Amino acid sequence: MAEAADLRRIALSLPGTTEAPHFDRAAFKVDRIYATLPAHGGTANLKFSPDEQEFKCQLAPEVFAPVQNAWGRQSWTCVTLASATEEDLSAALAMAHAHAVGKPKRQRR
Repeated sequence: MAEAADLRRIALSLPGTTEAPHFDRAAFKVDRIYATLPAHGGTANLKFSPDEQEFKCQLAPEVFAPVQNAWGRQSWTCVTLASATEEDLSAALAMAHAHAVGKPKRQRR
């Protein structure tokens, strides 16, 4: 069973990761945000590719689910921390982190 402290520790151990406030959440980012953690600490949102999101949600639906809005259609995935093992969380964070490296923030128009 993973906890918010596990997510924070694992995320901050990934190369180049920093933590900063992002609205009502803590955001973990390198070049782009790849994970967010709300204050209640029971869930986290991670950014996967569409294929990775589908795979994770099918493999462990008690742990992973698409975020229930437009963010979910953009492959943001909710992780229920109490249902995740540390290994689940570590692998998922590494996957999300890989997508954020070398991806500069999009410019607003």
